[in-house]
Amino acid sequence: MLYSQRLPAWEVVTPYLAVVLLVLSGIALPARLSAQRSQSIGGHVYLEDNIHPARGITVDLLSAEHTSVATARTDDSGEFRFGGVQPTQYFVSVQLSDYEPISISIDLTDEVGDNLNIYLKSIVQTRNSTSTLAVSVHELSMPPKARKLFSSGQKKLYQDQDAKAAVADFEQALAVAPTYYEASYQLGMAYLALNNGPLAEIAFRKSIETSGDTYGEADVRLGALLLDHSNADAENVIRKGVQLSPNFWRGHYELGRALVIQKRLPEALSAAEKARELAPKMAPVYHLLSSIHFLQGNYPALLQDLDTYISLDPDSPNARGAKQLRDEIQQKLSNPPQ
Repeated sequence: MLYSQRLPAWEVVTPYLAVVLLVLSGIALPARLSAQRSQSIGGHVYLEDNIHPARGITVDLLSAEHTSVATARTDDSGEFRFGGVQPTQYFVSVQLSDYEPISISIDLTDEVGDNLNIYLKSIVQTRNSTSTLAVSVHELSMPPKARKLFSSGQKKLYQDQDAKAAVADFEQALAVAPTYYEASYQLGMAYLALNNGPLAEIAFRKSIETSGDTYGEADVRLGALLLDHSNADAENVIRKGVQLSPNFWRGHYELGRALVIQKRLPEALSAAEKARELAPKMAPVYHLLSSIHFLQGNYPALLQDLDTYISLDPDSPNARGAKQLRDEIQQKLSNPPQ
């Protein structure tokens, strides 16, 4: 049976950042060198809700006066590039429906423009949020070398799927900037990808400590680890994360998971529905909803959950089990006992 009274721990395959609107990386060039030749501006655009590359979207290059200079489209890896640009000030602008518009200022007279990572933030997730700007300002206050290592680590972790190499980058970033709590958080995510829960817990606790316990995402991830080990403090830690980052879908998801384990199904359903509102395309949300509806005996809702889950994650081992369960339930509903 795919579903049980106690949900199994979710295997972390593709982590999701709930903050970090953008990370600017680069090494300063002397002005006299940059003035001698044309340069390029490029990088990658990601959809922040699932860390997938933003494919085929328009990126605009604007002058300091906000007039159009050039337009590019991202490729399948989310990469864009403007070549042959002169060493002066520009704005890189991205406007995509359902995501917050972003306009990044870059001055090629004293910085390199070849390593921009842009994370588009869903309007639904950021509506009424007051924490995102503060987090972004904190990140941008970190030393450029640390930010460059952080950006490199994210690419290795989420795009290249090389968690071991990502660990090295995040650790180097923290050596440069020990209070870089976002890097501690991402270090924890890399350890999760390596199935090293103890080191992930240390990293998340460090993120909480260096942020002054203001970084809700770290509380949520720590709480999830505690939940997997049946720690009695898990729910309270997750709730603290939800309080700090109410628009982080994973927090409501983990809270729902904790409540299912306690068989507090109405509360679990409320948390899962909030997670669905914030992240309607996240497959784990529908796994959780289907588990709740299964335990409640709400089979019509369960079938809808399974259909959505399968459409979002059609090739995973869980999807095969979901298809089997869906077929069994459909057969029973079609042939009720006499």
